[in-house]
Amino acid sequence: MQKYSADNISDDNIINGKTLLIDKPLNWTSFDAVKYIRRSLTSKFKIKKIKVGHAGTLDPLASGLLIICIGKQTKKISEYQNLPKSYTGRFKLGESTPSYDRETEVNKSFSYSHINESDLHNLAKKFIGKKMQKPPVYSAIKKDGKRMYEYARKNIKIEIQERKIEIYEFEITNFSSPYVEFIIKCSKGTYIRSIANDFGQRLNSGSFLYELRRTGIGDFSILNALKIQ
Repeated sequence: MQKYSADNISDDNIINGKTLLIDKPLNWTSFDAVKYIRRSLTSKFKIKKIKVGHAGTLDPLASGLLIICIGKQTKKISEYQNLPKSYTGRFKLGESTPSYDRETEVNKSFSYSHINESDLHNLAKKFIGKKMQKPPVYSAIKKDGKRMYEYARKNIKIEIQERKIEIYEFEITNFSSPYVEFIIKCSKGTYIRSIANDFGQRLNSGSFLYELRRTGIGDFSILNALKIQ
């Protein structure tokens, strides 16, 4: 995988715009990646301002494909945001967290000795199709001008509305108890963390998202992405 460099951006790219495929590192926000690229370009071209934006947030605890648009290509951001997303990752059975991932500490533990690999495969099939999904309380969705995670961190309870999503593919690729490896392809706006939480509940246990990597956005692949670290 090649590494991103401002030296590979031309004057023509600044004038006419460019779309970059970036492999976002763990513990970076999507905006961290935007700032890094914007700073590199303003430094190289000695300009004060340039439009740089990303087409779809990826959580800090997730790595993988991020589409970043420069200049005139920022007009395509909404188009890219609507594309389906593909992920690989791992759930951890037997525990739950308030954020549905590793951002917060485990708050409940459950038995998972009754769960076998056949149960996992059968349940994954039931998730495929159009669904209503409730996003995590620890999310960047805005309500009354504030992000939901701001309320959650202050223990302020806010009702979250369900939203329509679609899961096109959901395959269990490995089970090494308590970890469940998966592949998911889904619509815009789908929270894999919520799938992890719901998956555990439907197994009469608990589950949270332990690891996540975005591998595709529409026809764009992580195999063609540039590293920035």
